[in-house]
Amino acid sequence: MSNNNTTISHGEKVLELRAHLRKLGRVAIAFSGGVDSSALLAVAQDELGDRALAVIADSASLPRRELAEAREIAAQLEARLTVVRTDEGQDPDYQANLGQRCYFCKAALFRAMEKVCTREQIPWMAFGEITDDFSDHRPGAQAAREFGVVAPLSAAGLDKQDVRRLAGHFGLQVADKPASACLASRIPVGSEVTSGRLKTVELAEEAVRALGFRILRVRHHGRLARVEVGAQERLRAQELCTEIEQCLVPLGFTEVRFATYGSA
Repeated sequence: MSNNNTTISHGEKVLELRAHLRKLGRVAIAFSGGVDSSALLAVAQDELGDRALAVIADSASLPRRELAEAREIAAQLEARLTVVRTDEGQDPDYQANLGQRCYFCKAALFRAMEKVCTREQIPWMAFGEITDDFSDHRPGAQAAREFGVVAPLSAAGLDKQDVRRLAGHFGLQVADKPASACLASRIPVGSEVTSGRLKTVELAEEAVRALGFRILRVRHHGRLARVEVGAQERLRAQELCTEIEQCLVPLGFTEVRFATYGSA
């Protein structure tokens, strides 16, 4: 179908999504607990029931908070959930972080999902790609194509506004959740991804988030922490500069800089 969202209504996209899922019959969904995969899981569960299975990858790059929230969403939807341990952290290409990290991460996930699908006799794997993703460089989408993973949301023409509306329809708390990438995304390209750095980032964000910030990234630049918050929270971050530094210095950061999330 055409992905011209100006001529296709939200309702028509959802009907096509439902038809696509019914045609798949049985599907394992790469689930993160974010709004895209949660909306996909909600519709799949509604259409397929126990013939849909959510699979979440558990590794050092997944914050414990995100894993707990994903479990809560699956439970709310009464969806089956399998947690798999993935081995991307042992992959030298992933560790090197030279610009294709997401490819190796997604490849590790899909390898793990293939084993689950074989055991469960599930013929299809799906992930939560949306049409907005077409405008970005997405190495993970390349891995999906290589593993034959389908993308029901983007195939039906759904964008971010659509999936947020869907999540709201199902009463999911992630309907207005800010974008949430893995912890490894906080480590600049060219800097090695290690379990120690990932843990430091997770602890840093938990500490700063406890001060009341909703949109937050703590970028790991060695001894420098670049704290990014939402535009509406930037002034408050400056006001709490001392408190934030007190959170980060014990984690090994000697310098803290502030920025607006999404800015260059």
